[in-house]
Amino acid sequence: MEIKDRIKKLMDTQHMSRQVFCDFIGLSQATLSNIFNGKTRPTLVQIDAIKRKFPSVSTDWLLYGNGSMYNDATSVPAADNQEQTEGAPLSFDAVAPTLFDEPLEPQLQQRVNSTPKNAQNYNVKIIDKPQRQITEIRIFYDDQTWESFVPKK
Repeated sequence: MEIKDRIKKLMDTQHMSRQVFCDFIGLSQATLSNIFNGKTRPTLVQIDAIKRKFPSVSTDWLLYGNGSMYNDATSVPAADNQEQTEGAPLSFDAVAPTLFDEPLEPQLQQRVNSTPKNAQNYNVKIIDKPQRQITEIRIFYDDQTWESFVPKK
């Protein structure tokens, strides 16, 4: 299930049409249509807008599809839910500590250390094309005649 499918599921559970959802979140219908059609992916600003309007929706579920759709009482303290206001920025500190606060578990550390060091390097060669030169200009008239102009060298 992709993020666009989870947004659709959120809309369905809230019984919202695309128009109502867009008005509620502050998105244009074209933006939401592009997300649903797979032309674009939601930006963090758009995800933040959804999270502000639906603070009970799990960020982990919305972004990655992990866990349940809604936060339960154990994942986010009730005080944090009450402090979450419409204009307040998202706080991920209540959900999980930052990656650098605690050392990795031994199993995870072993996985990180066993990452292959021989990853392929790709060299990109930039080919400069010479500047194009005008060789001829033709003007067509409504009386079915035309003129050709060639620049002097």
